[in-house]
Amino acid sequence: MKSAQTSNLYRLIVISIMGTISVLLILLNFPLPFPFIPAYLRIDLSDIPALIAGVMFSPLAGVLVVAIKNLLYVIVTAISDPIGAIANFFAGLFYVLPVAYLFKKHQTMKNVLIGLAIGTIIMTIGMSLLNYFAIIPAYSLFMGWEEMSQSVKLSTVLIGILPFNLIKGIIVAVVFAIIFVKLQKWIEKN
Repeated sequence: MKSAQTSNLYRLIVISIMGTISVLLILLNFPLPFPFIPAYLRIDLSDIPALIAGVMFSPLAGVLVVAIKNLLYVIVTAISDPIGAIANFFAGLFYVLPVAYLFKKHQTMKNVLIGLAIGTIIMTIGMSLLNYFAIIPAYSLFMGWEEMSQSVKLSTVLIGILPFNLIKGIIVAVVFAIIFVKLQKWIEKN
């Protein structure tokens, strides 16, 4: 019984540390040098600790790291607009779950790579749909803007949000794959 409690405490500590590292990484963001992508969309590597927790423990652990990151981000930055944090949570959820799930099914590098590809596709499509139907209208309502026309929303999603999430997914995938190779033995032990 004591070892189960120790194991649970270890998981809780690692998940908390990964959430803290994630919030630091979200603050170290940078814009893409493409004029068609809106400046407010910035690349960060904050999903990498969630990916590590997801493959190390479980898909739920990855989701917890994403949740901790966004909660801490809202607290640390004292943003008056929680919509961005909610959008970031869903993006992380769409990205982390396929990787963690596939790795838990078969713990191979091949499954990590397949998961990263699927996660990138799900995040790209999921965030495009979520932005079109919920996030952009929520921003308009929250900021007191006129509601965007369907064509403006569609062009914002197709020209800005879709390519941004695709590029972000690829960048995070490459960085995580490099890190995973270095940490694979340690991850498998835990």
